[in-house]
Amino acid sequence: MPEKKVLSVRRYKDGYEVRTELVDGKDFECKDFEIKSAYTMSDQYIGDPKTAHQICTKLGIKPEKAQESHCVCSIGFCEEKQEWFGWSHRAIHGFGVGSEVSEGDCCASSGWTPEYLQEHPEEDLSLPVGFKADNLADAKKMAIAFAESVS
Repeated sequence: MPEKKVLSVRRYKDGYEVRTELVDGKDFECKDFEIKSAYTMSDQYIGDPKTAHQICTKLGIKPEKAQESHCVCSIGFCEEKQEWFGWSHRAIHGFGVGSEVSEGDCCASSGWTPEYLQEHPEEDLSLPVGFKADNLADAKKMAIAFAESVS
């Protein structure tokens, strides 16, 4: 992980901040460079400022990491819609009470190859077709499965 020095921080009322950081370029065989990155107020990486604005401001989602071991937020809760969302750079989708997994849904597929899953069955977070969110905890499981599938 390259070294970064925070040059400035701008906090937004929607629950995130954008940091201008100076990145040590030696790991990239280049000069030091500046980058803007968005973080939750609890120091979890969201992504670039445009992504954070879309997720936090436009959609009203409070992002968090799907698993503590992850480096980036890929799920979050929208209080207004009472839905859990899962996303990656490719897709975003919300799940609430009553959401159900259908054949072909991303939640029904782990995104891993069968060969990989044979060696790492714990990585399969997919849900069975017919799984229904009876509560928000179930909806969160669906958001996690979706985020894992599209990452």
